[in-house]
Order: sequence, then structure tokens, then C-alpha cells
Amino acid sequence: MMEGNFKIEIASPEKMIFSEQNVQEVTLPSYEGEMGILKDHVSIIAFLKPGIVKILKSPEAINSFFVEDGIIEFYKNNLTILSSKIVNVKDLNKDKITQLISETEKILKDEKLDDNSRYLANHKIDTLQSLALN
Repeated sequence: MMEGNFKIEIASPEKMIFSEQNVQEVTLPSYEGEMGILKDHVSIIAFLKPGIVKILKSPEAINSFFVEDGIIEFYKNNLTILSSKIVNVKDLNKDKITQLISETEKILKDEKLDDNSRYLANHKIDTLQSLALN
């Protein structure tokens, strides 16, 4: 492992989605706000809200994942992200993004939706719309 780097693993219940030994920095959409993880970060467990996980191997090599939910654990320079809904941004085309937005808009029409679920759904739409613009 290179100086200043750490290991990341992203898994869903079905499979390992991404694994990399040599990461410089990861930015995560936690409930507390955007969170940056660098080597030797204090041990932490946090919940993810809808947003983009950015994995920086080098300034030229960045992997981005759209995540709807999940939990992260950082311990002894190992970052683990567990999520039931995570997708590589490379695999999201305009049609898929539009589909995810319209599915979420249907959820928002439910008048019984609680405030937290409404906030998360709106946040998910905002994130997806920002991806659609890129």
C-alpha cells in the first residue's frame, strides 16, 4: 500500500461492487453532510443519504457511485460501504436517470409519506437531476 492511501470495499447484499487497495480520498453523502475520508481518519460508523460517493485514487482516476442509502464503517484504514441501492455513475444513462426520477416522484405523491422520507426522496431527485446535467 502506498503512503497516505487506504482500502475501500463497496458491497450490496448480492455482491461485492467495488474493491480497491489504494485510495487517497473518499467523499460520502452522510446525514451530517458531505464527509471526506483520508488515511488515518478516526474510526467511524455513519449512515448515508442519497448522493454521490466519490473515490479518488489519483487526481486523474476518480470513481463515482450513486447511492440511495447505506452505512459506512472506517476502521484501521479500511473503509467499508454497505448499500442495497448503489450504482456506478458510468452505468447511469439519461434514460435510467429519468426512470429513477419518475419512480421517486411517484413516491412523493403519497400524502402519508413522513417528513424524513419526503426529504430523502427530494434529495434523491436533486442528486439524480445534477447527474443528468453532466
